[in-house]
Amino acid sequence: MARDTRFVHGDGDALDAMILAGGKGTRLRSVVDDRPKPMAQVAGRPFVEWLLAMLYDQGTRRVVLCTGHLADHVEAHFGDGHRWNMELCYSRDPFPLGTGGAVRRGLDHVRGDRFLVLNGDSYCRFDRDALLRTHMRTGAAATLWLVGADDCRRYGSVRIGPEGAVESFAEKSSDCRTGLVNAGVYLIERRAAETIPTGRAVSLENDVFPALVGRGLFAVVGESPFTDIGTPESYADAEEFIAAEGRRW
Repeated sequence: MARDTRFVHGDGDALDAMILAGGKGTRLRSVVDDRPKPMAQVAGRPFVEWLLAMLYDQGTRRVVLCTGHLADHVEAHFGDGHRWNMELCYSRDPFPLGTGGAVRRGLDHVRGDRFLVLNGDSYCRFDRDALLRTHMRTGAAATLWLVGADDCRRYGSVRIGPEGAVESFAEKSSDCRTGLVNAGVYLIERRAAETIPTGRAVSLENDVFPALVGRGLFAVVGESPFTDIGTPESYADAEEFIAAEGRRW
């Protein structure tokens, strides 16, 4: 299939992306206590490197790393990105701004009318073109990548309608078993991101996305497996999962 040039900037680069890499990793202290969570070593590399590799494979060449806790560790390791044939820049939170606040602060570094956002502590091999097609077809303010989960107690679940419109979010609960979960990959319109309040903590998951239900929030359901490094148990699972991916620069 030919590449859809609607999704490419005039200079030939793909859509910009943000990676939310400011996580403190409080629950990971027992296994990773000397670095920010997204810099945890997984399959021989900092976790964020695997996200960059995935973005690179899908054509992204420019990424904003939104940093916070121990930001110097991230910036010193990645620099300007030339070792990965990418252009990297940084948006540093002066205090914890949450996922939404970090996106709002990083917006000045993003080009174009829409951009990708990836959580810095989860990994799911999404289909960028499928995400973009749904986003453009529906005129969405934001489009989420969802995956099915046999146990969604740690994540909460998302309910969507037949056309992919997000209808509701269910909180994390011991009653939540199988369902669709947020895989931590989003396509967001600049106009939607500009409505996020500045200078205070805001959550994409708890504040921004619920407010967009019925107002242009859509989703794509993918089939690729999903992993995260949010707990010591899932960190161990992520090591095995990503090693099996076999991606190398």
